[in-house]
This record gives sequence, C-alpha cells and structure tokens, in this order.
Amino acid sequence: MTQQQAPPYMAALLANDPKMAEILTANRDFIIQDGALSAKVKTLMTMMCDALLAHEDGVKAIADRARGMGASEEEIAETIRVAFWMGGLPALVTGMNAFRED
Repeated sequence: MTQQQAPPYMAALLANDPKMAEILTANRDFIIQDGALSAKVKTLMTMMCDALLAHEDGVKAIADRARGMGASEEEIAETIRVAFWMGGLPALVTGMNAFRED
C-alpha cells in the first residue's frame, strides 16, 4: 500500500490473489486521500471503526499511522471517546490499544 506500512493480511493477499490486492490498494488510496476530509481525519475514522469492531491490533497500527500523519495524542484520545460514545465500554477498552507500547 502506498506511503504506509501494509497491514499483515496484505502479504497473504499478494501471494494468493494479487489482482484483489491491487484493487484493494487502489480503492484504499482513493478513499483515504485528502478531500473534503483530510487523510488524517479519515485515518482516525478508520481507527474508530477498528475500536468498534474490537480489532485491537488494527487500532494500534492505525493510531501509529495517524501519528505519522501528524495526529496528536489529543486527537487520538478524542477519536476513542467517540468510539466509546457509539460502542460503549468494549470500544473504549479496545480503543486504548491506540496507546499501547510494543
């Protein structure tokens, strides 16, 4: 994927279905690019979705990606607050992985 570290599933996808990997990458690049919403905001939105879907490692990876795009710790924390508002305590607990240090 362009300008970021590929998610872990991408290696398997590239090896087993390279055409799908190409389509997925093109779609991601189109959707996440700057538009009416900045790429940073869209990235924070994806982090919130991973918190709502209980994807701990995704939250961590996307939070790090957002930091690389200039997101502050306060922006990350506020995004997790919205996840809590919409998804309750499970989303908050998963969202805290944004601050996990590996």
